[in-house]
Amino acid sequence: MADEFESEHSENGGEGGPVKSFIDHLEDLRWVLIKSTVTLTVAMLICLVAGNYVVDVLKWPLTRAKVSYPGTNQVVTVAFGTNKLGTFQLTADQKRSIDLGTNRFVAVEVAPVALGTNQVLGWKLSPDVELAESAQKLKIDLINLSPAGGFFVAFQVALYGGTLLAAPFIFYFVISFIFPALKMREQKYVYRAIFFGGGLFLAGVSFCYFALMPVALSASQMYSNWLGFGATQWRAEDYISFICKFMLGMGLGFELPVVLLTLVKIGVLNYRTLRAMWRYMIVIVLVLGGLLTTPEVITQVMMAVPLYGLYEISVWIAWYWDQPDRAKARRRLIAGFVTLVFVLYVAWKYGWPWLISHLHA
Repeated sequence: MADEFESEHSENGGEGGPVKSFIDHLEDLRWVLIKSTVTLTVAMLICLVAGNYVVDVLKWPLTRAKVSYPGTNQVVTVAFGTNKLGTFQLTADQKRSIDLGTNRFVAVEVAPVALGTNQVLGWKLSPDVELAESAQKLKIDLINLSPAGGFFVAFQVALYGGTLLAAPFIFYFVISFIFPALKMREQKYVYRAIFFGGGLFLAGVSFCYFALMPVALSASQMYSNWLGFGATQWRAEDYISFICKFMLGMGLGFELPVVLLTLVKIGVLNYRTLRAMWRYMIVIVLVLGGLLTTPEVITQVMMAVPLYGLYEISVWIAWYWDQPDRAKARRRLIAGFVTLVFVLYVAWKYGWPWLISHLHA
């Protein structure tokens, strides 16, 4: 009898923990809430104490953003000693008359020049490459416009930073509460989802922080100048809120494969259905790009492209799960991946036009 019970228990996947009463579950939930609250409070206090370092991290994309100059006019940075007087764009006639070389970004130094017994100001071409290229850097000052502005910024830094810092621990507490109700096989799937979901979330946040944010900030400044508004100062609380929400949205957007593959596993979708959704998925990723990024095309497309790539990866994984011969399917996937990497490398090294022309040849 015991053997039959163990066999049936094993076939059903096994329960993850002992059976508890409703009161015991409430007690466990109470401790989960207490531990989560304490963890979040401690994390917020840590971020509050280290607020200046957190702000420096959040300001990094702003230092990487570049100014977009329309046309091909030469851009001249004028300096006097250690002070930068301004940046100017030369017209074609001015460029020919002054002749500052062929580089688009140049720097000139204003210095006293002896003219007989008189001292006049003259200029000379500066060899300082860093000074010349400083014209491309976005110069935005983050300011507070109210006496309480600093407190709001500190609270935002503590809230967003503390939430991010405490999230793994809170997630662990919640999973520890749920796991006893799951079967062994279900726990295995949860472990995989946590691993890949966490990795994808970090990948989305990193992609946003290092690649997308500088472009978005540059585009924001460009549109402000195009509309005729000055874009030299931003409110600090608005900037921090924008940065944190943007990165959070990108991290959540990169969870798309976890959602799709979970639906495949539970039988809501399959490979054929997922493959047939590609037209709708293009619209979905573009809509997500519009909702989670700034309202301009460049950053929307930059987000939509990796999201669609993640969708394609999900399709191939679903195809792999659908194959009866997994070993053969694995070899085909590896061959396809190697081919894709090779094509991307050739396109990066020689350019897409060269690659397309040789493919048609």
